[in-house]
Amino acid sequence: MIGIISFVGFTALVAIISYFATRSTDEKSSDGYFLGGRSLTAGVIAGSLLLTNLSTEQIVGLNGSAYKDGLSVMAWETLAAIAMVVTAMYLLPRYLKGGLTTVPQFLSKRFDVSTKTITSGLFLTGYVIVLLPVILYSGSVAISGMFDIPTMLGVSDKSAIVICIWGIGIIGSIYAVFGGLKAVAVSDSINAIGLLIGGILIPVFGLMAIGDGSLMTGLDTLMTSNPDRFHSMGKPGQEVPFSTIFTGMMLVQLFYWGTNQQIIQRALGAKNLAEGQKGLLLASFLKILGPLILVLPGIIAYHYFEGGLSSSDLAYPELVRAVLPKPLVGFFAAVLFGAILSSFNSVLNSSVTLFGIDIYKQHINQEAEEKTIVKYGKIFGICLAIAAMFIAPLIANAGSLFNYLQQINGIYSIPIFTIIVVGYLTKRVPAIAAKIGIISGSVLYIFSQFWLGPNLVETALENAKSSGVTDEATLRLVEASAYPHFLHVMAILFVLNIAIMLIIGKIKPRVTAFELEYTKQVDITPWKHTKIVGALITLIVVCIYIYFA
Repeated sequence: MIGIISFVGFTALVAIISYFATRSTDEKSSDGYFLGGRSLTAGVIAGSLLLTNLSTEQIVGLNGSAYKDGLSVMAWETLAAIAMVVTAMYLLPRYLKGGLTTVPQFLSKRFDVSTKTITSGLFLTGYVIVLLPVILYSGSVAISGMFDIPTMLGVSDKSAIVICIWGIGIIGSIYAVFGGLKAVAVSDSINAIGLLIGGILIPVFGLMAIGDGSLMTGLDTLMTSNPDRFHSMGKPGQEVPFSTIFTGMMLVQLFYWGTNQQIIQRALGAKNLAEGQKGLLLASFLKILGPLILVLPGIIAYHYFEGGLSSSDLAYPELVRAVLPKPLVGFFAAVLFGAILSSFNSVLNSSVTLFGIDIYKQHINQEAEEKTIVKYGKIFGICLAIAAMFIAPLIANAGSLFNYLQQINGIYSIPIFTIIVVGYLTKRVPAIAAKIGIISGSVLYIFSQFWLGPNLVETALENAKSSGVTDEATLRLVEASAYPHFLHVMAILFVLNIAIMLIIGKIKPRVTAFELEYTKQVDITPWKHTKIVGALITLIVVCIYIYFA
């Protein structure tokens, strides 16, 4: 009962603070609703970026990966810091100079309207079919398990999951659809504080459990007993081989933190460039600490349970259940609930933005007033949320959620990132090159990852097993050598797409060179310490890799 009271209390507190913080924002205008009135400050941007990124599929999934492979999976966190530095220094100044509300808006100016529409459609398809349902499903599994919803309500496990999906979906929709970006960002910032506190408690109590009450003894025992799990450089056959850091891993990070609408929308809402840069750099510094929450607990779970769990994805929830004092369960569940809501409502708000600005205003009613755009954007958001709530229960058989998300996202992430990079770095590559690049990138990736690769891997494994190979580690090496890692495939297709676009640009260039105009919507004077802080953050990441090499 104490757990439930603390859960409801913390959740209600966040909602009340968000309401009072957003009462003065004009939600009837596009800038007010979609970008929080372009009034977001560094702290709010940083908190919102972190909470938009963190949710149960990452907290549970990445710790599960660490349970299997150890520290090498920290690349998903630490390299994100470098990607945010690049975004702060090079991409955000260009976005704010162009007065963008959505990333596809730039593609409309640089190429043409149909390129923008295709990109927005890809974003929305990925959000409703993959991202929103996975967030809802994984979050519902966590909440149902922590509160034992089946026993509490006297229903089956499946019914409990469905109830939680609709509960999270409805509450998240209220934040995103009716509150706009500022409500989302404010609630994110509050939940970020709770997540940092709650997230740190798990490894602290885990290490104390290993060290008979002593934190330092537990850490020493963990590192002494499992030295092979504290290597920063992943081996072939593991989830993140070291070589992928220099190929697809950085491309994925740059797409996610620099061009993905659900993420970059927080920085687009900055009151000026300096605040946006400070927010991104603050978030990047905090991201370096991410492995303490998203990797270390998985390594602790491996030691605590002696590698005996039936599934690596059980590592985090089982560790929480084993080491967290009962009075804190309600608070931690509320924090986790906040992370789930944050990711859900952030994606939903970005979807509403993409539809309202890039589809409704562009193709349905070009003469629409701003309040009409917001109105129909909200209606679309409600429909999208309902669709995601129906799809979410079907995710149950998707396997490893974290790995599934990364691979599926490649269908649209690399093609979109490719045309944005070419768009900013060249001036005469034409619109037809962008269309060919985005379509060929998606088709080739689907062919590679979901037909060619699986067939070659299956054949290699069958040959190995028929030769008498049964050792799991050896089979993983066979699988890794049968076909390039999906991050390598992303890098290959990235280079291929750029080459295709440049060749087309050489054969049939634009008549006039593209020039990015300054819309003067916000002050684009950069923060004077951006380069120094960015270089320091990059140096810290490199030193971490060297220390654990």
